Amino acid sequence: YLAGFGPATPSDAQSWSGLRGLKETFEKLRPTLVTFADERKRELFDLPDAPRPDETAPAPVRFLPEFDNILLSHDDRSRIIADEHRTLVYTKNLLVPGTFIVDGFIAGTWRMNATKKLATLLLAPFASIKGKALKTVEQEGDAMLRFYHPDVSTRVVRGLV
Repeated sequence: YLAGFGPATPSDAQSWSGLRGLKETFEKLRPTLVTFADERKRELFDLPDAPRPDETAPAPVRFLPEFDNILLSHDDRSRIIADEHRTLVYTKNLLVPGTFIVDGFIAGTWRMNATKKLATLLLAPFASIKGKALKTVEQEGDAMLRFYHPDVSTRVVRGLV
């Protein structure tokens, strides 16, 4: 779990796995792990050699698929999504749409439509995206369309403005 989602709390691992009593397991593993404190002073565990970018490193724009584990693998999801946006991602019918990340946080949802000649990426941002972030979202969106639909002659990213 920590190799994919650390640093994390035992509660995060329990939320992901469905197992209970992982606090004791983390305590047994403590000598082999490193620890950190988050903004709320909670203790986070991680693997000693795990890659951890510098706090000042910019978070890249990323498109995540439906039901991506980053949205499901933590008890406290406030490190990735603002509370006011949770109901837009975690729906009552238990579907989790494709999302995209800007500046390290979920910034909106996406869906794709395609015909033989046209592939469209429809974005639903939670707030206005401007400047360099806007251009980067468009570039990443176009790259995703090219990956999924390499033979389509026209690709369009919509919904940003």
